[in-house]
Parts: sequence; C-alpha cells; structure tokens
Amino acid sequence: MGRNVARKLISSHLASGEMTPGQEIGVTIDQTLTQDATGTMVMLELEAMGLDRVKTELSAQYVDHNLLQTDERNADDHLFLHSACLRFGIWFSKPGNGVSHPVHMQRFGVPGKTMVGSDSHTPAAGSLGMLAVGVGGLEVAMAMAGEPLYISMPEIWGVRLTGELPDWVSAKDVILEMLRRHDVKGGNGRIIEYYGPGLAGLSAMDRHVIANMGAELGATTTVFPSDDEVRRFLASEGRENDWSELLADPDADYDVHEEVDLSTLEPLIATPSSPGNVVPVSQVAGQDIYQVVVGSSANPGLRDFAVVARIVEGKQAHDRVSFDVNPTSRQTLESLGDMGLLMPLIHAGARLHQSGCMGCIGMGQAPATGQNSLRTFPRNFPGRSGTKEDSVFLCSPETAAASALTGRITDPRELEDLYGMKFPGVQLPERPVVNTDMLQPPLPPGEARGVELVKGPNVKSLPDFDPLPDELAAPVLLKVGDNVSTDEIMPAGQRVLPYRSNIPKISEFVYWQVDEDYVPRAVRIKDSTGHIVVGGENYGQGSSREHAAIAPRYLGLRAVVAKSFARIHWQNLANFGILALEFAEPGDYDRIDRDDALAITEVAGSLRHADRRLEVENRTKNERYTLRHRLSERQVEMVGKGGLIPVFRERLENEDVRERDAQDAGRSARRAG
Repeated sequence: MGRNVARKLISSHLASGEMTPGQEIGVTIDQTLTQDATGTMVMLELEAMGLDRVKTELSAQYVDHNLLQTDERNADDHLFLHSACLRFGIWFSKPGNGVSHPVHMQRFGVPGKTMVGSDSHTPAAGSLGMLAVGVGGLEVAMAMAGEPLYISMPEIWGVRLTGELPDWVSAKDVILEMLRRHDVKGGNGRIIEYYGPGLAGLSAMDRHVIANMGAELGATTTVFPSDDEVRRFLASEGRENDWSELLADPDADYDVHEEVDLSTLEPLIATPSSPGNVVPVSQVAGQDIYQVVVGSSANPGLRDFAVVARIVEGKQAHDRVSFDVNPTSRQTLESLGDMGLLMPLIHAGARLHQSGCMGCIGMGQAPATGQNSLRTFPRNFPGRSGTKEDSVFLCSPETAAASALTGRITDPRELEDLYGMKFPGVQLPERPVVNTDMLQPPLPPGEARGVELVKGPNVKSLPDFDPLPDELAAPVLLKVGDNVSTDEIMPAGQRVLPYRSNIPKISEFVYWQVDEDYVPRAVRIKDSTGHIVVGGENYGQGSSREHAAIAPRYLGLRAVVAKSFARIHWQNLANFGILALEFAEPGDYDRIDRDDALAITEVAGSLRHADRRLEVENRTKNERYTLRHRLSERQVEMVGKGGLIPVFRERLENEDVRERDAQDAGRSARRAG
C-alpha cells in the first residue's frame, strides 16, 4: 500500500515512536514560527531554559497581533522581541510587515519541511506541502532548543476534491463547507489531507485559506501536496529553487475518507458565535449590517483583496457600513498599488489599516453594540472582536464585498441583478512585488552572545511553579459547558493582550467574560488548596495561547476535569503542570457542582496505573467518580515535576555536571601522564 503526503512527512522526520494512530510519536522540527501575542512568552521561556542559540534550520518572529500603541507596553514588547531575536539567532519581521502565516509562506515556507508555531493557524503552511502544527509557546521553545515535537499519531483524513468552483464561490466556502458538515470537533485527532482533480483549480493561496481554518475543525494540521501549483507560487516569489515535488503515491490510502464536489458549493457563512455555525448565505440574507472587515490570515492572498476591489470599483459602501481593509502583508499592499487596485478600495470608502491581524484578535475595529459584523476572519468566538456582546459572521471576500455595498447580508450572486455585474475575474501578475526589506536576519553566534535582552517595566520573568502534590484536595471554583474557547479562558483584545509578558497582571483577566468572581476567589485560596475547574466537551478550543494555561496556573489551578479537551490546550495544561482529566462516564459531569470539594489521593501512583484511570472523591457529596488521562509516561513525569521547564532545566544541569566531570577526568588523566 502506498503512502499519503502526511505519512511521508511524518516518516521522514520521525524521531521516536510508531506511526500508529493514538500512539505518542516524536517528530523532528525544521522551522518555528512565533508571533508577538505568544512569542514574548516563548522568548522568556528560552531565557528561563538557559538556551544559548536556536538549533532549528530557521526560526522567525513576527510582530503582527499587538500593533496598536496606545501606551508604551506594546512598543516595549516590540523592543524586547527584537533584542531576543538578535540574542537567540531568530529572523525578525518588523511591525507592519504583515501577518505571520502569509509572510512565512511567501518568504520561508519549504515543501517537505516540518514547522511548529505558537499560533493555532500555523497549519496554513500545509498549503505548500509542509507538516506545520500549532502548539503552545513552550513546545515551540523546546523545538528551538532542538527537541522533537511529541504528539499522538493522528489518523489521516483524506478529502478528495472534484469539480471546479462556480463563480462567486471561493476557497473560504470550501472550508466553511467542511465546518458545516463536521462542526468544530470533527477534525480532533486527525490530519486533513486534500487531494484529487479539484486541486487543479485551487491556487497555493486558496489552499492556504483551507489549511488555515482546518484549525477550526480541531485538526492537528492540514496538508496539501507540493505540485506544479506550489512550484508556480514559489517561482512568483523568486524562490523556485526551494521547490520539491511531494505527492501521495497513486495507491495511497487514508484512515478516513471524504469527498467534496466543488461545483456543487454555494456561498456560505458562519453565524454567531462559532465557526461551526455554518449556513448558506441565502438563508440569512437581508439582515442589516454595521461593519465589514476584509483581511486576516484566513483570507490573506492578493487575489482575496483584488476581487473585493473589483467588486466595489466605482461604487460606494453603504452609508451605514464601516468598511475596513487589513492588508495581510506589506508586499501584498504594494502589489495592490502596482495593480491599480488601492484607489478603487479607497474611493469606495474603505478604511485601510496596518498590515497585521488587527480586528481578528480584538486589537481595534470592535463592532458597535448589538450590530452585525461580517469578517473574512477564521474565528467568531464570543467577545473575541473586542465587543463583549458581539455578533460576528465569517464569510468569503465575495460575500463581504457584496454586503458592504448593500448594507445587509447579501449573497454575492445577487450582484448580477442588483448591479448588472458579472463575476469579476482577477488576473494576478506573474511576478508580484517581493519585499524582504522588513525582515532582519539573525546575527552571527559570536556577535549574538553580546546582546542584552531589552526589558521594559511590563516584561516580567516567567514564574516558577511547584511540583504536583501527592494528594490533590481542592474546591471546584468554576463549572463551564461545551466548547469553551481559550478566548473565554484568557481574553484577547487591546485591554488584555498588552500584558502578555506580565503573567501576574494578565492573570487578573482570567475567565472575566464568564465569571467575574473567579479571579478574586482563586486568589484567596491559591497558596493553600488551589482549585479545580470542571468543563464539558472540547474544553479549550481555539487559540494556542498558553496564557490560558499559565495564568490560571498562577492563580492556583491544579486540575481541569472535562468530558474532552481540544488538543493544543490539553498539551499546554500538561506543559505547566496542570492535570487534564476526563470523565470515564460523561454523565458524572452533571453530578458535580461549583464549590464541591474534590480529592485525589496518591496522585503519582494513580497516574502510573496501566489503564490510565484514577478515582476522585467528591467529599461534599460523598461520591466517587472514575477519571482517565491521556498522558504518556514522559508527560506523567513532566506534570509531576511542575511542567516542562523544570524537566528541561534538570536535564541541562545534569549535562553540565557530566561535562564538568569529563573535564575533571581529562585533567586528572593528563596530570597522571
């Protein structure tokens, strides 16, 4: 039996384990990606680990999330990140150069390579035939230190594409169709691999759109083959020499099978407040809107902006609509200018913002209260926009542009009757603008060692966390339902994210959208018993930000007991010494209430049971429940010691001792000789 692309990528980088679904494997990592909302913590972790220089083939740091400089905090962090890149040997992308994922694809992505990123949309690089996985920042730091990435071997979900996309339908509708079929948990424990004749009509940037939002399905990552279209894309970026072919074998098989006939798709839209709430645009058409935002890593291509410019050309956005455009990279902005497509956007009333994530992470562009906002973004979790009671829809550039003109949710196919407009085909330049001037390469090692980290007053070193106690007895401080996102655990937005390098301060915002009493109650008991959180299905979905684990841990969180976990957050909990436990009987979730006192005795021994099961006692109700965990032996040891950093420090100390012993033995031998 032949191999698919995903298995070829994993087998060529397999460091440990067997490629059996569910078994832990170690994968060597070639590249890393960090962005400023999570990269600040990665750099502090490198400092805490005592790393001298990154050991990857390439590591790149982007400043794309926290671009608003309403005070000194973001600016101070930008200087800190720049100094850390100089010190540790990392490429630095200046503020305003663009969103990490499309810029990395344009400048650094290489078929056949592996990458981890401290951003959950890192799988966008799978569009080039890479194995790119979004993880917590600490795992990125470990990859920078030369350590493998440890994951459970996923199933490979083959999605065969046939047919061609109709007019007014684009790549965003392909991934929205997948979300319509499978919701936000459908990809858990899987890699999605697209193949088939339908690929011929999808550009590399179209594939980026689909791979990017595979994260919303909960997938470990998404991969495409590296074919002639990838070669064409890299050639347009002046990097054809980086191309190599990577295709599935003709007789390749998949663990799970799916087929999508592109010719049958219609414009789709995700309604508030989940990427999985997908319906045809026609079903919600006619609702008034206040805002349209075009941009983000989910629709970053030159084509995505060009088609919007062509649709609105010579027209004016509706007088009720705030029409916002976020160019996703500096070179894409320059290319739009070269193509004569900036003026149509400006004339139509578009408000051009910085090249960056901006409203996608709640940094500006917050919608008005009670008003509908249409965005070409990947996520619409509650409050993520910066408005607590928001109403955000996710859609394609075509739907966004049509709705901006009419002031209501509009199926773009209606434009043919409304304006007598045929679908505006866009001819992209064979050689778009290439801009590398805002990328700063690493310093040579000798020069880098002389660089001092620049820490403003808001940059605080990472707190130390104590080992897991052998008896865990603590109250349930919070009980939440299904699909709780990391945006709800640790909110984003301009009020919170400037504290990302200050754990004590950012901890003040944990769960404030869900329960404003959580933080003060946690503070009162954090140094005595600590506390436990109980959750439903898919706990911790969404963003990879490890602050959603670190900040609750700082407040005394010792365990989360849930029906199931999203992959990245589950790993982040383990990395910082928090037990992630699942109900063996999901119905036991209903038997636990807030403030119940739970207890697990002989924690270390229980975690090592062969069946991975342990008992928790509800001392308030005199009941017992069976829980299970999915930690490997390596992770059990790690959680017991308080997390990954203490384990790595211990290893470095042991290596230093062995090196000193070897040096002493060598000196003794020379003296004896």
